[in-house]
Amino acid sequence: EIITGPKMRGVLVILACLFASLSPLDCNQQGSIPEGKAVVSAHHRDLLVLTVATQETDGFRRFLRSAKHFNYTIRVLGKGETWKGGDYMSPPGGGQKVRLLKSALEDIQEENKVILFVDSYDVIFSSGPKELLKKFQQAKHRVVFSAETLIWPDRHLEDKHPHVREGKRFLGAGGFIGYAPNLKQMLSDWSGADSDSDQLFFTKIYINPEKRVNEVMLKFEDGRVRARNVLYDTLPVIVHGNGPTKLQINYLGNYIPNLWMFETGCTICNEDLRPLSGLQVGLTLLFLPSQPTPFVTVFFERLLNLKYPKNRLRLFIYNQEYHHEPHVRTFLEYHESEYQGVKLIGPEEDIDPETSRDIGFDMCREDIDCVYFFSIDVDVVLKNKDTLRILIELNKPFIAPMMSKPGRLWTNFWGALSADGYYARSEDYVDIVQGRLECISLGLWNVPYVSNIFLIKADTLRTDLKDPDLFESETLDADMAFCSKVRDKGVFMFVTNMHTFGRVLSTENYQTNHLHNDLWQIFENPVEWEERYIHENYSKVLKDGLIEMPCPDVYWFPVFTDVACKHLIEEMEHFGQWSGGGNVDKRIQGGYENVPTIDIHMNQVGYDKEWHKFLLDYVAPVTEKMYPGYFTRAQFDLAFVVRYKPDEQPALSPHHDASTFTINIALNQVGVDYQGGGCRFLRYNCSVTAPRRGWALMHPGRLTHYHEGLPTVEGVRYISVSFVDP
Repeated sequence: EIITGPKMRGVLVILACLFASLSPLDCNQQGSIPEGKAVVSAHHRDLLVLTVATQETDGFRRFLRSAKHFNYTIRVLGKGETWKGGDYMSPPGGGQKVRLLKSALEDIQEENKVILFVDSYDVIFSSGPKELLKKFQQAKHRVVFSAETLIWPDRHLEDKHPHVREGKRFLGAGGFIGYAPNLKQMLSDWSGADSDSDQLFFTKIYINPEKRVNEVMLKFEDGRVRARNVLYDTLPVIVHGNGPTKLQINYLGNYIPNLWMFETGCTICNEDLRPLSGLQVGLTLLFLPSQPTPFVTVFFERLLNLKYPKNRLRLFIYNQEYHHEPHVRTFLEYHESEYQGVKLIGPEEDIDPETSRDIGFDMCREDIDCVYFFSIDVDVVLKNKDTLRILIELNKPFIAPMMSKPGRLWTNFWGALSADGYYARSEDYVDIVQGRLECISLGLWNVPYVSNIFLIKADTLRTDLKDPDLFESETLDADMAFCSKVRDKGVFMFVTNMHTFGRVLSTENYQTNHLHNDLWQIFENPVEWEERYIHENYSKVLKDGLIEMPCPDVYWFPVFTDVACKHLIEEMEHFGQWSGGGNVDKRIQGGYENVPTIDIHMNQVGYDKEWHKFLLDYVAPVTEKMYPGYFTRAQFDLAFVVRYKPDEQPALSPHHDASTFTINIALNQVGVDYQGGGCRFLRYNCSVTAPRRGWALMHPGRLTHYHEGLPTVEGVRYISVSFVDP
């Protein structure tokens, strides 16, 4: 049978496995490529699986796992040899497999022994020996080959192939099954070189395959999962994805055999774990401010909070943005000594991001203490402090935590690739990202592309990924080029979403012309903006009624963090164009202010749209809660920051506000930053004299709440005032 992946045309054939120097493997054993005599399993003694593998790859380990699951007896050929048989990117080749198979068959004397010869790097067993032997016997042939859609490497032989009523027309050398004596006879004429084409050799012998499968989907049964041939409604025993369909076998391999099931979810996520339990391995960390990025200071704060000994971490910082130099400099000034070592490449060195990543890899390769390389871009919001421990304990050569952008289907991985190598959505992508299926949101997923954040074993960098220029390509972007080369080397890129790790920021429309540019991120990165600037107890205002009423119909509640208050003050002082405090004011309609203050309007610093968003999202819900029956769109004509100083403007005379309600937020701390101040409501003879930083006073503006600003007698007092619904 030949199968292709869901919604894909290609070659996914029945195969089994190939590997080193006549080394058998009992599928009850697990580990590296085995040596010694073949161990015949307790059942189905008439079947032996032969495969060739000159090195142990992720694909080979996946193959062994599926073989062990069904208790196949495996013998691996070619262990320790240098591979000379080419690859699917540069055909022809494969003659080395024929030589090894021919030699192995000479030691097999049983006439009834059935030999299954298959590739292993891209093969998965989906059922056991009993079903395989049954289907072989039903074929009623001494040898059965897999089949392919295309003929290669010699297209001139096409006319010599008879047409078939059903199935694919051309022989595929990736997998075949037959009786040992017949296979010996078939291989007796082989005298080619290791670099010759096995496909061409077998094509000239030619055996016509019997079946064809064009569409494959996952079939979930009680307690098991299979690949189902939709066209013929059959269940293949072996699934092989060669050449361009290797990605599809990786997708199917996330589920088959029984790796993920509805009843249990992920069944292998706890296999081969590496508990740290006090062992702290050396890591090299790379992070790259390669473009202006919001919340960089928060990135460094989270880096410091990672639960991993800093004296076991070497930092490699690549920064090509002058805008971020102060952030990097401040971080290193206070924390460089805490780490094992730090290497910094700044914008003045004019090194491109691709070269910098290669430099980071080399740092880890050359450091004997480096066990892992952890790459994290600055746009990653790493919320989980245990991320490093979690990833290391999963014990994969290449592992990435799943990250997404809030409210979007964008993540740091792709579930599939299009024909031209760009993004395509796998059938399970939405389920993994959004968790539509209760269990499917948790697991380990072999994917073709990851970005932004990943962990690689240093041994993998020193062996499979030892080539320089991993990020270089004439046609692909650096991240795509890297993932392409990782795939070509047979290294599986796993993504885990078994934990919540964080998210990825949007860097679109990020402005750098302000002092505190993060204040403007309420639209692009609302979740991060809220965490940075909204008071930690704000949610209790709506849920638990954390609202005080110091005066009649005057409500007091927390809304801003200390950082928000500090940034607003510094932004206004940085702008510096404070009003003169006179009645004539060209900034307002009519040009005359009855009760003037020394202030800066939000629209003067280009913050009026962001401020309206803040009022709508965080103030309006409180207004509607405390003033039942009133609905607000949080419109305003005037929103501004006021500065009170004893020698400038210490107080404000009694007045009504031109608003339906007013928001007055204290931006600094009484008793620390200033003395005096506050607000007195004359009609009620009630004063708020100890305003809390980050807390908002909300009160009616017209008619009932005639009020005045009490004198500031020392220091400088800042408040943010909004006249809402004028």
